[in-house]
Amino acid sequence: MFDRFTEPTRRTTIRAGTLALDAGHPTLTAGPLLLALAETRPFELAAFTATPAALRAHVRLGDAHALLATLGIDLDEVRRRTRHGTDDPARWRLTRSRLNPLRVALYGPLGVIPLAAHVRKVVEVACWRPGPVTGERLLHGLLADHANGAARILRATGVDLPALIREAGMPVRGAA
Repeated sequence: MFDRFTEPTRRTTIRAGTLALDAGHPTLTAGPLLLALAETRPFELAAFTATPAALRAHVRLGDAHALLATLGIDLDEVRRRTRHGTDDPARWRLTRSRLNPLRVALYGPLGVIPLAAHVRKVVEVACWRPGPVTGERLLHGLLADHANGAARILRATGVDLPALIREAGMPVRGAA
């Protein structure tokens, strides 16, 4: 599935998986994917004004930094020393299970994380049309499904959703 993703979009997906794995989540949900979009910015959308710091306040990732700091451990330093090369897109793959076609998982050197149903829908929407899967298409997938909460989070961080939708060229319901 990753073969249609542009390099920046692969990096965004890998970053989302890493965030979810680090937080100990059982699946990759919309929150880490939205945060990864803000961190990597695989698009040039001025209306996407959400910052990683603003999104972190709305996405539950836990805070391992504070816990380990009480033991005198610098988590950022540990990650720098142990994760060299783990963000290389060539070492990751996104695949659909042959036995269970509704199961899509991200596999890489840090582990395996299945995509939650909402994020699987994001990927399916992004892959719907022919051509490369871009950051705009991932964003479109996130905003196409109101149940995943991405629009609510973006609105809470002050993003003008109608302006973002227009700038990204996303189809609008009921528009001809």
